Amino acid sequence: MATAAKRQRTDEETPSTSKHSRKVNKVLQEAQNTGEFPTDWDVDEYKTEYESEEHWELRRSFMVEHKDRFDEERLVCLAQTFINMEFMGCKYPSDVMLLVAELSKDIAEEFRKNRALRLKRTFVSASDAAEQRAKGRRNNNK
Repeated sequence: MATAAKRQRTDEETPSTSKHSRKVNKVLQEAQNTGEFPTDWDVDEYKTEYESEEHWELRRSFMVEHKDRFDEERLVCLAQTFINMEFMGCKYPSDVMLLVAELSKDIAEEFRKNRALRLKRTFVSASDAAEQRAKGRRNNNK
């Protein structure tokens, strides 16, 4: 019975004051320094030759979006962490996961929407493909 009460939100508690939101705000505040960061560095210097265009565009968007909020070294690390989480499913400590999730919210949402609209490949076993081809030939001969 006590667990059911814990699951229910009180009327005074809104999503912005929830425990999760408070933790995200705390992590963001700790991650950011109140000082100004130099923004004269070139984001494009960080593209690697083996990186796909899709990965680079997403990582670049992340860095450009937050260039004025973090120092260069920290932002490059956060951007790579974001890519690792998004494409490879990597897991990190909860504070890092919360920070990257909050910073990448808009960027990731747009990327995922575009990815969902892409044509999807369907893999068929060789035996199924041969069977379908044989059926197609039989139907054409009739």
